[in-house]
Formats: sequence, structure tokens, C-alpha cells
Amino acid sequence: MSAEEREKFPPLCPDFVIELRSRTDSLTSLQDKMREYLASGLRLGWLINPQQQQVEIYRLNSDGEIINLPAILSGEDVLPGFVLNLT
Repeated sequence: MSAEEREKFPPLCPDFVIELRSRTDSLTSLQDKMREYLASGLRLGWLINPQQQQVEIYRLNSDGEIINLPAILSGEDVLPGFVLNLT
């Protein structure tokens, strides 16, 4: 994001984000977006990719993790008790 673009947006970032890839979405652009969220302070992000039946999990100060065909996803310490059933 350019300096001019940053001036137009408040410096806010959610703790948690879900991105659901559609058939027309570029995987690379969604991955870039998730990295931008992390750089802005995101604590937990899920990039759900139904085309490849994978979920990429992004965590603050951690390498990404790819899970194939997960049945559930946990909100971990960011959303305690939250579980997303993917079956």
C-alpha cells in the first residue's frame, strides 16, 4: 500500500480474518493480502481454498501452516471456544 493510500485508511487491523477463495480469485493475491494483514498486526487468519481442499493458517510471528482437508478449525487463543466445522 502506498503512503497516499495509507493516509486514507485508519491504522486498524482485526485480530482475526477469514478469506474464502472463489474460483475467480488469484491464490497469490489472497496470500499477499494475508501477509499484509500480518504486517499490520493480524493475530490469526484462515485462507480457505476449496479448489485445493486446503486451509492456510496465518499466525502473528509464525510461519504459515497448510492443512489438507481439515474437518474443523479452532479459533485458538484469539477466539477461545470458537470452532468452524468444515464438513
